[in-house]
Amino acid sequence: MASMATKALRLYFHSPCFDGIASAVLCWDFFEQRGDADVVHLHPVGYEQREQWLSKSLPSRSAVVDFLFHPDAMFWVDHHATTFLTPRARETFESSGSANWAYDDRASSCAILLRRHLRKTFRYRNPRYDSLIEWANRIDSAAYRDVRQAVLAPTAALQISMSLANADADYCERLVRQLKAHSVSSVARSARVQKRVREAKASLWEGLKHFEKTARLEDGIVVFDVDAKKTQISRYAPYYFFPKARYSVGLMRSGSGAKITAMRNPWRRFESVPIGSIFARYGGGGHQRVGSVMLKGDANGNAQKILTELVEEIRDRDRARSRQSP
Repeated sequence: MASMATKALRLYFHSPCFDGIASAVLCWDFFEQRGDADVVHLHPVGYEQREQWLSKSLPSRSAVVDFLFHPDAMFWVDHHATTFLTPRARETFESSGSANWAYDDRASSCAILLRRHLRKTFRYRNPRYDSLIEWANRIDSAAYRDVRQAVLAPTAALQISMSLANADADYCERLVRQLKAHSVSSVARSARVQKRVREAKASLWEGLKHFEKTARLEDGIVVFDVDAKKTQISRYAPYYFFPKARYSVGLMRSGSGAKITAMRNPWRRFESVPIGSIFARYGGGGHQRVGSVMLKGDANGNAQKILTELVEEIRDRDRARSRQSP
């Protein structure tokens, strides 16, 4: 008697990112629970693949979460404002009406959007992952109690998020598999995670010392240019030292290139300029409140010029928006 064919799923998720990992866990469980995935092949993806993303074909049984839209995806959910790489890609999504595709750039995280969509459309729910999803939402939307909680990572979920610093694909895949099978607290206590947390914290403190020496405040924007080859620079370091700043824009150099990141201060209340859209013009992406771009090759050589341009545009657009506010 012939054996039944295996239902294999290719699952692409944003990495290294706690929201992407949590979304992958939930997506995997959804397909498994409805008997539509016997085997899952995990594929961590990052914005360095942006230029080639639409030019490659995805296997017919592919799911993509927390990452750029691809018309080949059997299932796709995302919340990034820069998810559609071309007007045609957006038109494909908007004209499809497919229940297997969901997008909302107002969603505070992909994980929370995914859970909402699966509940409403497919009547799927697994309370086992509620804590994971809620922490992913808090981390991705920077909904921390204060900057010290964001920087010092006192909870299990925040420690896992901290362990993602400079994480490779293998580590991110391992976290997806562990978080699908075990609780957040159990995974956080594992030897491999704790080893990376200890290393990250040691690097973090060195990074804070280094950051303090190099950062400066310009017109409400924390601007920095740091060497991140040997130290970890927290994305919240600007507000650890400059709590009243409106934005941060900085260059982090490493052995493989450089990365520029920007963020609106999550502890101040005002409407952000569209940071993700601004970064998209340089080959990066993000949300309304955060953005980043990897610089390689010729772009790496122009890092300072690009940093200056981004600072000026964010400053000018913020001033214009402030003048328009009542």
